[in-house]
Amino acid sequence: MRNCFINLLYKQHKKTSIMAITKQYLKSKPVCKVTFSVPAKEANEVTVVGTFNEWDTKSTTLKKLKNGTFKGTVDLEKNNSYEFRYVVDGTYVNDEQADAYTWNAYADAENGVLNV
Repeated sequence: MRNCFINLLYKQHKKTSIMAITKQYLKSKPVCKVTFSVPAKEANEVTVVGTFNEWDTKSTTLKKLKNGTFKGTVDLEKNNSYEFRYVVDGTYVNDEQADAYTWNAYADAENGVLNV
């Protein structure tokens, strides 16, 4: 029941807010700084998981800003693609701004794809 409530809140909130992925390529290193922004005022915790952190839900916790947006930056090696999803209070969510989507048989769901 809790997950249904969270999904409903998320869907209602998503109508007025947009997730964002910002990429900043460094000239001095083969790295791209990727900033994830997730508007989720009602959420207590948002993490980003993916192939870049071995799907570890404790590895990349986003910081909640005063406006209710969760934000964080990850350094990723350039010229690669990474599968990822957000975990909003325990519920896995795709980013509508992902570069692509791919089916993951293990999760039995689509994952967002980030190309850097």
